[in-house]
Amino acid sequence: MNHQDIPPKPASPPRTGGMPQIQGGAGPAPAPESVTWSQPRHDPAPEKRANRKPALWKAVLVVVVLAVAGSLVWLAVWLNSSPGTNAAKKDAQGVLQTTVTPPATPQPLPREGVAPAEYAVGDCFKDFDPQALTSTMVPCDTGHSAQLVATLQYPDNTEYPGAEPLKAKALEVCQAAKLGPAAKQFQLNYQRSFPSSTSWESGDRRVDCYVTADTGNVINASVLP
Repeated sequence: MNHQDIPPKPASPPRTGGMPQIQGGAGPAPAPESVTWSQPRHDPAPEKRANRKPALWKAVLVVVVLAVAGSLVWLAVWLNSSPGTNAAKKDAQGVLQTTVTPPATPQPLPREGVAPAEYAVGDCFKDFDPQALTSTMVPCDTGHSAQLVATLQYPDNTEYPGAEPLKAKALEVCQAAKLGPAAKQFQLNYQRSFPSSTSWESGDRRVDCYVTADTGNVINASVLP
């Protein structure tokens, strides 16, 4: 047999394991103790995973901060909008007063010629006329015909609301008045007083509510609590 007719054995296929070959040798060379690669290996996956956790924590922290800030804002709004417990409280258009505060009858009484601008909640008046320019103020434990039981003071920069709105507001003021047990001893009526357009231009901003007796100076005690 002509050995030249026998095709030579094919060359061994390339190895994929990365083990170097020795040319002309009968088999693979022993594995080296260490291998130096021509380019450094890069594995981006671990780096991406490492960066993902801080980003996630930052997002959670932002959400928590926003939630806390929103809760504080809501709480502040709720507290500011809650009704107060003080007898003098701010109305949408003024300050309502329903309890005795100085200078209610502190000066020596009786006192004649007192102007309405000097009236205070708790003051008592003899022969009271709400249209009069002055009144006679007396101690509430002596005979009188009227007592101022509630007021509402509009801000100075408020425009004149008109007669009908002021009349309605005066009714609200009387409805807010708080009377004590002594009020049951007398036949009383509510009487409202509010500024005219002329007095408003002069600086009058107060709406008053009185309790009055139609039969004269028959009240001899304060009707407030």
